Amino acid sequence: MPRPHADDRAPEVTPEDAWRVLERARRRTAALTDSVDDADLMRQHSVLMSPLVWDLAHIACQEELWLLRGVGRQEPMRPELDDIYDAFRHARVDRPQLPLLGPPEARAYARDVRARVLDLMDRASSDDDPLTRDAFAFGMIAQHEQQHDETMLATHQLRAGGPVLEAPEPPSAAPVASNEVVIPAGTFTMGTSTHPWALDNERPAHAVHVAAFALDTVPVTCGSYLEFMADGGYDDPRWWAEPGWAHRVREEWAAPAFWTRDGSQWLRRRFGVTEPVPSDEPVVHVSWFEADAYARWAGRRLPTEAEWEKAARHDPAADRSRTYPWGDDEPTAEHANLGQRHLRPAAAGAYPAGESAHGVRQLLGDVWEWTSSDFTGYPGFSAWPYKEYSEVFFGTDHKVLRGGSFGTDAVACRGTFRNWDFPQRRQIFAGLRTARSLPDRETGGGPR
Repeated sequence: MPRPHADDRAPEVTPEDAWRVLERARRRTAALTDSVDDADLMRQHSVLMSPLVWDLAHIACQEELWLLRGVGRQEPMRPELDDIYDAFRHARVDRPQLPLLGPPEARAYARDVRARVLDLMDRASSDDDPLTRDAFAFGMIAQHEQQHDETMLATHQLRAGGPVLEAPEPPSAAPVASNEVVIPAGTFTMGTSTHPWALDNERPAHAVHVAAFALDTVPVTCGSYLEFMADGGYDDPRWWAEPGWAHRVREEWAAPAFWTRDGSQWLRRRFGVTEPVPSDEPVVHVSWFEADAYARWAGRRLPTEAEWEKAARHDPAADRSRTYPWGDDEPTAEHANLGQRHLRPAAAGAYPAGESAHGVRQLLGDVWEWTSSDFTGYPGFSAWPYKEYSEVFFGTDHKVLRGGSFGTDAVACRGTFRNWDFPQRRQIFAGLRTARSLPDRETGGGPR
């Protein structure tokens, strides 16, 4: 995406911008699906996930629906596929029983759709239709594909067998000044009304007053989480919300997902490799229930969604909200661990160039961070262009995650981007950082 102007006016989006992110998404999709054989693509590696081949054809089906039919007003290419690849009609557990396209046919369908989309690119920035204004539909589809790419990466984590994906190691940590950062009380602008590719749940921008609080400078590490485990954190119901404790007992959780114990040493399985748990990396594959229990054990709490966004976006010197923690420039390899560039979180304290104005690090990339907030719409929320993206998930069943992970692409990761999931989910690349409340007098802050 082009860089937003400093005064928060919407940037101009060109067809080249849209095509660039669409092609980047397709390269990632190809890397995830070409790395395994056809039998592996058709296999369901977990009842929590679809077969990889379903995701591949679903990506193409959504692209046809929104770009070829919605923007191009074209006749359906394969109308019989609409039901098969409708995510709301068929639960993941049931998808292997559907008459899915085989890998060669799914790839051919995806190529055919994309070739036809190229012919539409002259309409990518038209103001005649809300779907094409600022190339919104093209940006939405790029985000959709990248979201499925992260889902497919999670499927790779769940699959049995040796490693098939490769990536370089992430950068090492840099020193941090303190373990926590104090955020003074005050009002900031949450959400956005101007980002051209923001999704409906990020809108509209609205003023939110946040009381003074302190936030961990970096995400909670595996080393700190091991202390919680060694202190009996999984065996003490004092730290757990009642439904979380019931779930922990039922599922017999004793560690994050993919961790096993070998004598006195904890190991983890990561994309087919078994390795010692790295104490300096952010912990990953923990549920909201586990994150909440850890925070209580530490004498702290999970931040609210508004607290997280204020720490990530608010620039107190300019009294404005940034697009990203470091400013409005697009993420680079110096800012954050995004885009499946590395297949693991970077050590806590990495990416000093990505630090927020308040001095908080690694707010984008590495691990999704659980917040204490339920997923609801902002004041003035309006579902668009379809209710099934956000509105049907509103309520107390889902908790909000923020910040993206190493598996998230930059097009689907900004300071306003909101993710959500059930509190028991652990296959996602989720971790946490903790917060604590402060009296205003401790910070010298107050409402503006």
